[in-house]
Amino acid sequence: MSITAPWRRAAIAAGTCAALAGALLTGAAGAEADPAAPTAPDIDVAAVKADLTRLQSIADENGGNRAHGQPGYQASIDYIKAKLDAAGFTTSVQEFERGGATGYNLIADWPGGSADQVVMAGSHLDSVEAGPGINDNGSGSASILEVALAVADSDLKPTKHLRFAWWGDEEDGMVGSSHYVDGLDDDEVSKIDSYLNFDMVGSPNPGYFVYDDDPRLEKVFTDWFAAKDIATEPETEGDGRSDHAPFKDRGVPVGGLFSGADYIKTEEQAGNWGGTAGQAFDACYHRSCDTVENIDDTALDRNTDAIAYALWQLSS
Repeated sequence: MSITAPWRRAAIAAGTCAALAGALLTGAAGAEADPAAPTAPDIDVAAVKADLTRLQSIADENGGNRAHGQPGYQASIDYIKAKLDAAGFTTSVQEFERGGATGYNLIADWPGGSADQVVMAGSHLDSVEAGPGINDNGSGSASILEVALAVADSDLKPTKHLRFAWWGDEEDGMVGSSHYVDGLDDDEVSKIDSYLNFDMVGSPNPGYFVYDDDPRLEKVFTDWFAAKDIATEPETEGDGRSDHAPFKDRGVPVGGLFSGADYIKTEEQAGNWGGTAGQAFDACYHRSCDTVENIDDTALDRNTDAIAYALWQLSS
C-alpha cells in the first residue's frame, strides 16, 4: 500500500463500530446476488501460500525486496506471467518509466465475455525497498492469481469480460495503475463495468474492511461475509491510497477488500474479529519482517474466497 498519502487511522469509537458492523451485516443497498450465476469454487489457501513462498524466495534471491526498478520485481512479473500463460490467459506487459527506472504492469485477459462490459481485479505487485512485501502486497497479488487460475480450471464462460492486473510501482503513488488508466480513452473507460482492488488481505492481526465507494460492489462482498457471520466495516480512510484511485477518478465503479495496516485494532474490533486489541493490524507494514511469517492464513483464505465469489457474481 502506497506511502505517499497520509493515512494512520485513529481507533474507531466502539459505538460507531457496532453500528457500522450491524448495518453492513444486513447488507448495503444494491442488487441481490444472482442465483443463476455459476458457483464460485473454494480457493485452496495452500496454493495461495505457495505463491507467497515463491515471492519470498524471489525477494531473498534479489536483495531482500521486490521493489520498482529492482530485479526482484521483474522476477515476480515473470513468475506470475508464466502461470497465466500456461493457463490460457492472453497476457501483456505494459512498460512505464519512473525515477529513471522502467516499471511494468502485467495485464491478463480471459477469453470471451462482452468487450463492452469488463470486470477487472487488480493488485499491486511491488514491495517497498525495506522488505519482501508479502502481506503488502504479495497477499493481494497471490490471491487474484489463484482466482484467475480457478477461472481457467473451471473453464468459466462469463457474460462479461474478465481482466486481471498486477500493477507496478504502487508504493511511489499508484504509478503503474495511473499509467494504465491514463492510456485509456473515454470510450474504453466507459466499458469497464467495475474495478476491484486487493491490497493487503492477509494481515496478521486482521480486520475485514470492505471498500464502500460503490453500493453495488460493496454489497457483493458484505453479503458473502454476512452469510458466514463475519462482521465487516467500511474501508473509508484508505481512499486515494491504492490502485483503485485512478479508476475512481475516471468514474469507474470501484470496490475491494483490505485487512488492515499499521494503525491500531480497537477493543470492539477485537471482539468482532478476534486478534489483539491495542496492537497494529500489521506491525510489519513496510518493514523487513513483512515475510511469509507475517500472514494470517484464515484472513487470507476468507478474503480469497470472497474475491472468487465477487468475480463469479459480477461477471455472470
